[in-house]
Formats: sequence, structure tokens, C-alpha cells
Amino acid sequence: MTSYAHLAALRLGYGLSPRLTPPADPAGVAAAVAAATAPDPQGVTLDQVRDWQKTAQLLKRDLRQDKPDARKADRSHRQALRGAVTAAIRGRFARAVDDPSGFGERLVAFWADHFTVRGGTVYLDLFGVSMVEEAIRPHLSGRFADMMFAAETHPAMLRFLDQARAVGPNSVEARKNPKRATGLNENHAREMIELHSLGVGAPYSQRDVEQLAELLTGLTYNPRQPGVFRPSRAEPGAETVLGRDYGGDKPSLDDIRAVIDALAGHEATARHLARKMAVHFIADDPPAALVDRLTGVFVDSGGDLGAMNLALAEAPELETHFRAKMRQPFEFLAASLRALGLDGARIRAMPGRDLQTVLLQPLAVMGQPWVGPPGPDGWPEEAAAWASPQGLAMRISWAMSHPERLAAPLPDARAFLRSTLADTASGSLEWAVPRAESQAEGIALVLASADFNRR
Repeated sequence: MTSYAHLAALRLGYGLSPRLTPPADPAGVAAAVAAATAPDPQGVTLDQVRDWQKTAQLLKRDLRQDKPDARKADRSHRQALRGAVTAAIRGRFARAVDDPSGFGERLVAFWADHFTVRGGTVYLDLFGVSMVEEAIRPHLSGRFADMMFAAETHPAMLRFLDQARAVGPNSVEARKNPKRATGLNENHAREMIELHSLGVGAPYSQRDVEQLAELLTGLTYNPRQPGVFRPSRAEPGAETVLGRDYGGDKPSLDDIRAVIDALAGHEATARHLARKMAVHFIADDPPAALVDRLTGVFVDSGGDLGAMNLALAEAPELETHFRAKMRQPFEFLAASLRALGLDGARIRAMPGRDLQTVLLQPLAVMGQPWVGPPGPDGWPEEAAAWASPQGLAMRISWAMSHPERLAAPLPDARAFLRSTLADTASGSLEWAVPRAESQAEGIALVLASADFNRR
């Protein structure tokens, strides 16, 4: 019978590692999430991004004025920004490899995907990194309302959903500059309701979306100005969202916090998040009993994510629905690195060329390019989305070609099978690995197997 420690590491974490001993009980697994709430030493803060943007603006001025060494300084600045992005990517893999339970880092990925933003330029990438560090990590075991507020008001989200350009039609700024005013933006309001809280099909109307869009005016970002709220851009007057009135006096960020608290505490939000967590961690079609239990925990605890984490760690469905999920590409790579015994220091020291060849390029070919989700609803969950011929071929190719580059000498394949899958390996894999022609082939059989690729 599979031990709880092994089962939880395989299902809730990034798999087993010969270096690490996972927590032995649900309380330990839930408590271990605390390690993932700490900021990464090579992470990026919003204040840093602001400073870098202000520096870039000064450098552009120097370039226009053709000042001596301006081009050299600009190139050096751009190189430093790319280096910060690369260090942050290494950090995400390193923390996934070093987390004894893996659950905390899985939760980071889950909530970062729930509050999806997209990269693509160096500053968008940096915004995304800072959002994970400052809006996601600190709240993994806290109140969902606090995480939601931090995420919805982060410049990464404001930029991604075009909220930063919205201006209330009757605001002070719109009246002063009618030709420059851009009007309302419903994107942010709609995704707050449909994706981030109540869910599609919940009891809300188009009017609620429109009123929320008005309430959100005032949220914007300018690297030269502190904060993310400008009263002069906010639509005056009160707004009514889901039957409650907000604002009416001087526009304030407190009004936005209040509506987010209400959305986060709604019963529809409880069920939406319960099902989403069950789908991600347990099964594409999760049992109704699990969704009901998680919904009840969310409601009874007032949206306490720590209570949700413990409820997942205690779920008997971890065992009854074993291997009901396919590992997404990032999970596959992180689990492979753990299985090969790599530690975070090795990942953080990985040269940029190796990072591209070993991790980022395969990640893209497998269908999950870094910070490139297909839309605001994030990455798909269903197994079919990750079982394309190209994606599976890349997993097999990776399993055959990269372990020898990462772990020299390679471990004994039979020992690797045991340390990677414990006693969960199928009979066919147990038969095949000892008969492999080489250690490399035996390890490739494990990493390319359905046993390893499903959790």
C-alpha cells in the first residue's frame, strides 16, 4: 500500500526526490505550504520594476539627446532586465525542486494561473514575476479576499486586462481632457466576476459588469506616481453590484476593496473555487462529494485558503482517484528534475543557454510556453490538451536526451524507478526497466511512462 507521504508528494506536489523526505501526514503537508510564502531571494518587486522603468525613461531621453555612452548604458540596462527575468524563471524551477512537499509551489502555480496575466515583453514579464512574489505567495494560506485584492490591483493585471487605460466618462480627468479620455473597460470587471470569483453561469447580469467597470475606474499605473489609484480618473457617484451599493462619496480604493470582499465571500465563488481546485489537484471530472466538502470549508472558514489546503491534503480522493490527472509540461519538467536529484542551487547556477535548451524550449514545444497562456482563463486542465503527438514526442525526447546532461553519473535505473515512483509503478514498467540496455534507457522508460506522466 502506498504511504501517505508518497501519495501526497505525487498528487499534491511535484513528485518524489531522493534528496527530500516529504511530510508524513495531512497536517504536515498543509503546514509545509508556509515555506512557499516567503519571497524568493532572486525575485522581483514592483518597486524594482518602477525604478527600472524610470531609469529606462531617462535613458531614452539621453539617447534622444545623443549623450555620450547613452547607447552603452541602454544596452547594459536592457541586459540587466533580461537577467532579472531569467533569474526569476530559474527561481521558480529551483523552488519547485527544493520544496519537500511540493504542495506550496504547486499552489503558487495554481493561483498564478487562476489570476492569469501574460508576458511577452521584458516589462510584462517583470510585472508577472512581481505579481507572483507580492500578490500570490504571501496569501497561499491566508484569506482569498486578500489574494484577490492584491492580484486585481496589481499593475500586471491592470495592464493585461487594459484597466490601466480606463477613465470614468464623467471623471475629473475626462472633463478636463475629453479628447484623451478612453472611457470604460469591461474586460477587467467581467474577468473578475466570471473567472476570478463567481464563475460563468453565476447569478449576475450585464448591468453588474457595467457597474463594476465604473467602480474600477481610477485603477491605473504610472511608474512615476505612487500607488495604483487616481481619484481624478474615477467615475463619480455610487455603483450597484449584485444588489449592493459602493462609493458615492469621494472615490477611494476602499470601495474597490469592499466589492472584492463581497465577490470573494459569495457562495458562488466558494463553489467555483472548490471545483477548480478539485479539477486541478484531483480529477478532470472531480467527484461531487469532494466539491461539496471544499465548498463547505470555504464558506465555513470565510474563505480561508489554509483550511482549503488542509481539506485537500486530507481528501481520500487523493488515493481513490490516483493518476486521474496528467502532469502539465512545467510539472513534468519539475518532477523530472526532482527525480534526478537536482537541487535548487544547481538550477539557479544553470547557464542561460542550458536553461533555454533543457527547460524553456522543451516547455514551449510541449505546449506551455513560459508566461504565454492562451487567454485570461489560463492553461487548460483536461488531459487531452497536453496529450498532443508533438507534446508527447517532446516528453519522450527529453527523457532520452537530457538526464545524462543533468545527472552524471546517472543513478541505477532500478533504484531510480523505486525512488521516483515508490511502490506505484505498474507491472509492465517494473518488468521493462531492469531489462533496459543501459541506465540511460531505463531512466528514459521511467520518465516517459504513463506512470510518471500521470499523477
